[in-house]
Amino acid sequence: MGAGGPRRGEGPPDGGWGWAVLGACFVVTGFAYGFPKAVSVFFRALMRDFGAGYSDTAWVSSIMLAMLYGTGPVSSILVTRFGCRPVMLVGGLLASAGMVLASFATRLLELYLTAGVLTGLGLALNFQPSLIMLGLYFERRRPLANGLAAAGSPVFLSALSPLGQQLLEHFGWRGGFLLLGGLLLHCCACGAVMRPPPGPGPRPRRDSADDPPADADAERPGLRLREAPPGGRPRRRLLDVAVCADRAFAVYAVTKFLMALGLFVPAILLVNYAKDAGVPDADAAFLLSVVGFVDIVARPACGALAGLARLRPHVAYLFSLALVANGLTDLSSARARSYGALVAFCVAFGLSYGMVGALQFEVLMAAVGSLRFPSALGLVLLVEAVAVLIGPPSAGRLVDALKNYEIIFYLAGSEVALAGIFMAVATKCCLRRSRDTPPGQAAEGGASDTEDAEAEADSEALPTGAEEPGSRQPLEVPSPGARPAEAEVEAGPGRDTKSV
Repeated sequence: MGAGGPRRGEGPPDGGWGWAVLGACFVVTGFAYGFPKAVSVFFRALMRDFGAGYSDTAWVSSIMLAMLYGTGPVSSILVTRFGCRPVMLVGGLLASAGMVLASFATRLLELYLTAGVLTGLGLALNFQPSLIMLGLYFERRRPLANGLAAAGSPVFLSALSPLGQQLLEHFGWRGGFLLLGGLLLHCCACGAVMRPPPGPGPRPRRDSADDPPADADAERPGLRLREAPPGGRPRRRLLDVAVCADRAFAVYAVTKFLMALGLFVPAILLVNYAKDAGVPDADAAFLLSVVGFVDIVARPACGALAGLARLRPHVAYLFSLALVANGLTDLSSARARSYGALVAFCVAFGLSYGMVGALQFEVLMAAVGSLRFPSALGLVLLVEAVAVLIGPPSAGRLVDALKNYEIIFYLAGSEVALAGIFMAVATKCCLRRSRDTPPGQAAEGGASDTEDAEAEADSEALPTGAEEPGSRQPLEVPSPGARPAEAEVEAGPGRDTKSV
């Protein structure tokens, strides 16, 4: 596996309709990451109407984020079973219905179930399939595509927050929730754009023993993880938990857990920290806009940088550098009190935060390959959900107990920097060494140490599977007539395997 992941027959188009898919992924990523934070502008009105405290009201966003991350395996299973487009269409309807129902809520519990659970689930069912489909359309330009798609997060956050404030002033929080529910229907339009890419998929599907292998699965190409031939009935693994045994995946999962403990804490506490330092309310709110503007530029720029031929094989180290830079930014700015120092912190934080956002999924794709990316992404999001539920709430409790933001910045920065150091050291000492030991097994760009074993298992479990480019090993394919004789098919670069 190269840095760009395994090829699918003729390979991803790296353009064409892929740019429309990229635009849809940009919108979905913006809603997924920006919407839970933008809802916070309604918190004061909710506190007043429901007579609740800030921590109780903030659980709406926390539950929404927990659903976004925690339902990753569920989303992986649904995508494998039904394909990206149907899952995204249903997800858009759920996200919209959640906000519409929340506008009629009379208790905080109802808000938790509607805006939190239902809308969060809908956003999750849009976010993960869009990333999977983006990987099917881009390979050579995939780092740039990931960076451009990730830029949707700061763009939508910068737009949704002021929009929510205007809706609150003109229509109240109930009217604002109702209109935001209508806005989320755009996720359905994005789902409709997710047309499967042309060309043969990596694992042609057979509906019965007498059917020839399809050149391309019209509904969900390349998303069925296992299909076995016994009795002519397909066997598929909806969630490939075997990816957890991959060293590259294990290193990435630990890194993401450590990262999520502290990465989001400074952005959440920044405005209140500035207000406590004596910064006027309007200027304190503008600090988040500074982070957003820098983030918008950093993500596509870093994606283009990671796509360079010399840097792409070392994208894991670039990701580690971004994490260390973000952690050091938090540590060095823990005592910043003046407005100028806070603006400088926002610029440095936005730059490193954008680099992390642009590279995180590219590193995962390069680590496990596009074939196992759906399952790996779902499991990683589940790990990240646990960290998100631990990190920011614990930071809030420490602020309430200590009345001091300085130690929070120290803790958050240490966690993020530790994640970057761990990623770099583990990649250098464990992964690179294991790749170099078996000669000829690892392609340029770095492959995980279990991919060759999985490829062998795939070829046994899936007679009609596609071979890796460059391999010329004969595949034994049972003939459709259930004859005892078996034919060997030579699989070469750019050629599809066909049953005889």
